[in-house]
Amino acid sequence: MIAGPVMLHGYLPAILGGLQSTLSVAAASLLVACIFGLVGAAAKLSASPAANRAALVYTTLIRGVPELVLMLLIFYGGQIAINALADRMGAGYIDVNPFIAGTMTLGFIFGAFLTETFRGAVLAIPRGQTEAALAYGLTRGQVLRRITLPQMIRHAIPGFTNSWLVMLKASALVSIIGLDDMVHRANLAAAATRQPFTFYATIALIYLALTTVSILALGWLERRYSLGVRKADFR
Repeated sequence: MIAGPVMLHGYLPAILGGLQSTLSVAAASLLVACIFGLVGAAAKLSASPAANRAALVYTTLIRGVPELVLMLLIFYGGQIAINALADRMGAGYIDVNPFIAGTMTLGFIFGAFLTETFRGAVLAIPRGQTEAALAYGLTRGQVLRRITLPQMIRHAIPGFTNSWLVMLKASALVSIIGLDDMVHRANLAAAATRQPFTFYATIALIYLALTTVSILALGWLERRYSLGVRKADFR
């Protein structure tokens, strides 16, 4: 077996230890991406032309540039900007933590995709429901909590699932900026044993397992939020 401990020359525990870093980066990046996505969606749905333009520039630029290029630009550009600011303040050189840098970069990138996902989910809710709720005396906070959010989640889950799966796989890119994740440890093991196929095939299987579990879990969540919803049959 490719993933057997003997075939991995004892590196399996190290690779599984790196898996914890990979999952931590992916989970933290998802949280950051959701924040950027909600802010971006609110900006696109707002009546402010300036907010609309800023969100449009954000989503257009981010979705039009490859993730690897963006990660390198944001990581090195952000480090230059931080140290330039620190130099003006009289502080010494600041070495940006790879975990924080990777998390913020992935979150910033995929926040652009979630912006469109959340925006589309809100627009899919009939405006008449909000107007009827306000007419019945509900506050805007109650409308958001009881009507908008539950339906937004249901409409957003398919797009959210796609973004999460892509972001989970893109977490492999953080090894480029020095994070000691699963891919970084597999690179070291491959270089030491000169058996790259064995280790890269192993982490490919691990990523496949993670994405499969994610699809099953988010599929269950979609069915949970779709209870009582009748789907139209156009046949």
